[in-house]
Amino acid sequence: MSAFKRSYNRPILLLMITAMMWAGNSIAGKLAVGEVSPLVVVFLRWAIVSGLMLTFYGKKLIAHWKTIAPHIVGIALMAAFGFTGFNALFYIAAHDTSALNIGILQGSVPMLVALGALFVFGDRITFAQFIGILFTLGGVIAIASEGNLQRLVELEINPGDGLMIIACVFYAGYTLGLRSRPKVPALVFFTVTSSVAAIVSFPLVGYEMATETALWPTFEGWLIVLYIALFPSFIAQIFFMRGVELIGPARAGLFVNLIPIFGAVFAVVLLGETFRFYHAAGLSLVLGGIWISEHFAAKAPKASLP
Repeated sequence: MSAFKRSYNRPILLLMITAMMWAGNSIAGKLAVGEVSPLVVVFLRWAIVSGLMLTFYGKKLIAHWKTIAPHIVGIALMAAFGFTGFNALFYIAAHDTSALNIGILQGSVPMLVALGALFVFGDRITFAQFIGILFTLGGVIAIASEGNLQRLVELEINPGDGLMIIACVFYAGYTLGLRSRPKVPALVFFTVTSSVAAIVSFPLVGYEMATETALWPTFEGWLIVLYIALFPSFIAQIFFMRGVELIGPARAGLFVNLIPIFGAVFAVVLLGETFRFYHAAGLSLVLGGIWISEHFAAKAPKASLP
């Protein structure tokens, strides 16, 4: 216990583990193909997580309900798109694209958040952020086109990559919605959103059952579902919130940029996927864009775009 307490007070360790768990989600999504259907994964994931959160934080949720209730519609939309929608598209995409592509494309979320903040809230984008967005966009294009721009001209994007890009848009919308979330403890808020995500995912399972495409977990499928529910969904959330508590959201957020790197390494080592030139180009552009945005934006606040 003393070793756990020491580790729980080390933000860098916690945030590194968090990024690894989130990167492992792309591997789990790929391994789930043929073992459990995508929408069953989503439903079981949030059912398990919400059950755990209600067990540990149900009483606190009741205590803060008066603060939460006026925001319940907004919270429901955030959970529906950011949790249920994002994960549904994420696991469906795994059927048509590689874990490498999924991991790298997740790196586009900061770019989408910056663009969303510009158009929705009127936030100004610094020149460095603009250059970073262009780099990141170039990385997304490199992955989606598999290094062949003619494919974009002919609209021959891999369906899985296309779904993953839409999923990232959903998660960016969820991130923007966090600005107006009720002022309650983070884990209480996560209890609400995970519970709503479980409820919203139930009709999706119904759709798979109605179309006879539902595949309930095999033994291996249950292991994958339990990994997804316990590690990327439950433990990683707690570790990330603890990291934010210890060093603040700005510094903690930087560790999210490690997800494409860990994801690429895991895909090659664990799944034996081939790391091609366009993966290297896409990963370099995405990470380079994020680095430019976050490193130079603070140093040149006056160089901004309208």
